[in-house]
Amino acid sequence: MNEAGSPNLTAREQRNASPDRLMAFTDGVFAIIITILVLEIAVPDLGSGQTLSQSLEELRPTFLAYVISFILVGAYWMWHRNAFAQVRFVDHNVLWLNLVYLLLVALIPFAAATLGEYEQDPVALHLYGAVLICATLARVGIDWYLGRHPGLLWHSMSVQARRLSLLAAAAPVVVYTIGMLLAGTAPYLTLLLYVSMPLLYVVLIVFLKNDPRTRAASEDLA
Repeated sequence: MNEAGSPNLTAREQRNASPDRLMAFTDGVFAIIITILVLEIAVPDLGSGQTLSQSLEELRPTFLAYVISFILVGAYWMWHRNAFAQVRFVDHNVLWLNLVYLLLVALIPFAAATLGEYEQDPVALHLYGAVLICATLARVGIDWYLGRHPGLLWHSMSVQARRLSLLAAAAPVVVYTIGMLLAGTAPYLTLLLYVSMPLLYVVLIVFLKNDPRTRAASEDLA
């Protein structure tokens, strides 16, 4: 492909390189992940002498893990949607990087189920954070590759724009790491940091877009 702009592809090659099927497949996987998350919430089964209120209280950790995971999976999907809106063509490397990204995001339901069962256990919190960090690093890998291959994009990015994009993509790793470090002493603060990451990310993007030094380079960040 011509890295400077429009790749010289035949009509068949352009159809194969279109990101449409990748995006459709990704949307389908995300839909399945969301569905699996909600399936972890079972209808309460009342035991001997147990009230419905008591049963629902037992479900609280599972429901909390579901809400946190739904928000985070939604944030991963929104990033993917916004990032690939700028992609004109995909190559085999992008396909594999995207599969690795989906592989890691698809582990969130397992981590959420573990967290719902062992809400305040540091191991469960560490597992959840590790899955989020790995998924975020996979996102960074896609972002880095696309920035290094402007021929795959509708519009090439400046060096500053590529750096800001990588900074925004990698920023959640810092928050997740802090959350994991606090898991043993403040488990609920760890959960708060995990669920607040999408909001913190939005704050970071707003800051970059309003800072005169980064405003122009951060126009395409979302």
